[in-house]
Amino acid sequence: MNSYDITLLPGDGIGPEVTQSVHAVMEVLQQRFPVRFNIDIKAVGGEAIDKFGEPLPQETIDSCLNSDAVFLGAVGGPKWENKGVYESPEWGLLKLRETLKVFSNIRPLSIYEDLNQFSPLKNDLIQGVEMVIVRELTGGIYFGNKHRSDLYAVDQCTYTENEIIRVTKVACELAMKRKRRLVSVDKANVLETSKLWREVVTRYVTEAFPQIHLEHQLIDSCAMHLVSNPRQFDVILTENMFGDILSDISGALSGSLGMLPSSSIGHKYALFEPVHGSAPNIKGKGIANPYASLLSLEMMLRWLGESKIADHLARAIKQAIQDKCFSKDLDKNSHFSTTDITLSVTSNILSI
Repeated sequence: MNSYDITLLPGDGIGPEVTQSVHAVMEVLQQRFPVRFNIDIKAVGGEAIDKFGEPLPQETIDSCLNSDAVFLGAVGGPKWENKGVYESPEWGLLKLRETLKVFSNIRPLSIYEDLNQFSPLKNDLIQGVEMVIVRELTGGIYFGNKHRSDLYAVDQCTYTENEIIRVTKVACELAMKRKRRLVSVDKANVLETSKLWREVVTRYVTEAFPQIHLEHQLIDSCAMHLVSNPRQFDVILTENMFGDILSDISGALSGSLGMLPSSSIGHKYALFEPVHGSAPNIKGKGIANPYASLLSLEMMLRWLGESKIADHLARAIKQAIQDKCFSKDLDKNSHFSTTDITLSVTSNILSI
């Protein structure tokens, strides 16, 4: 029996609700398969600020560094909006990514046919859409030097050649397993960091992965194409802020950000989390969409090498969607709660 140490970080807003769903599904997977999850629950974000006075306490860091994988719910909320940049819940997440050295964020998008009705795009545009966005995660403007006065503010964006190469390698390895098509997104007509990005990506792909068809698009053009012709994309590679923007746009294709999972991968550690954020407006109402978290759990299982279990979980999730277990962010008339959807998935795990 394989045994894994998992650090679970519920966080803020609906984070505790969706991670509770993940916890419940892991418990059932242990019943169905010869696997053991040793779960250590720790504080992060606003919850950690309230308990420890900082968004990423040392005991949380220690647990994450000693785990086989880390699962995060969400951070942030209006309660902590007046905190300084380095005392905010979001800084706890940024610091966690930096501590774990998870430099590549992988955000897959698959369109479930049963959810086509909830997309704002026409069916003929989203039919068969299957893509992955690879976002550089520990560089760029989010991590650059920051300064603020009454009259001006500065956010510095920097990238090094090595930072660009290592995330490009991840994107290329994914592309080689797919259709061997890679679109690199930048703003090279304006930004010096983007000019470097384009030069390094071009050189690296040409030399290391000549089998891959490489195309460059500007961020504004790519955003337009993402909603006008999404089937053209297979693997999208881009820097930190642009990846944040494009992956949220891709959420519209599926009908809701509540359907988008993600993994953040480094050379040693991995962090898994839904894309949707803390959604404080629906906290405690029992209507949070757990699908993104459960799909992130599927990604975690694959990263751990448990592909058989991951495949089974994917089938269980698909069956729940086919049974029209829709959350309210997808269907405002739905009567299914977070718990209802979780029970549907766990039932499917035991029965299929």
